[in-house]
Amino acid sequence: MPRAVVLVEGQSDRNAVEALARRRGVDLTAGGVAVVPMGGITNLHRFLVTFGPAGPGSPVVGLYDAAEERVVRQALERTGVELASGPAGLESAGFHACVPDLEAELIRALGVAAMEAVITARGERGALRTFRTQRHWAGRPPEDQLRRFLGSGGSRKTEYAPLLVAALDAERVPPPLERVLADALRVAG
Repeated sequence: MPRAVVLVEGQSDRNAVEALARRRGVDLTAGGVAVVPMGGITNLHRFLVTFGPAGPGSPVVGLYDAAEERVVRQALERTGVELASGPAGLESAGFHACVPDLEAELIRALGVAAMEAVITARGERGALRTFRTQRHWAGRPPEDQLRRFLGSGGSRKTEYAPLLVAALDAERVPPPLERVLADALRVAG
């Protein structure tokens, strides 16, 4: 049984957390930290029962999309976790909101030029250029285009997550990603 569990919505979030740990020189497995993708935030209660306060009692922390605050709060409260109101209450329980999601956090932290450089290095500059000419996306802010581009193409979001984390300046890691890793390492002891 792990000493701490990081619950994330999906595989791309897992890849980002694990990439940040590698970048920091942290071996999560050796540290007793498991990063578990839940297949969506609506499965949070089940995973809290499996791992956390309603189960064997491993300390559990997590990442979630800001729009899912209500779902996270309800799942934690159903397992007996007492929370203060608002996002600060969830943060004190180790659950950190990405606004609006982790991809947007990474795009803001990197900036458009650095994002485009990662896409170019991956050999998808042409695909991005084609995407940007689509009627619905032409003229939209580049950050919105990049976020949607990452969400297209099946596994693109999952494949890019560690590349984006690797491209970050050390002092520009998105706060929710930084905090969830720090909380996991702290509670794993």
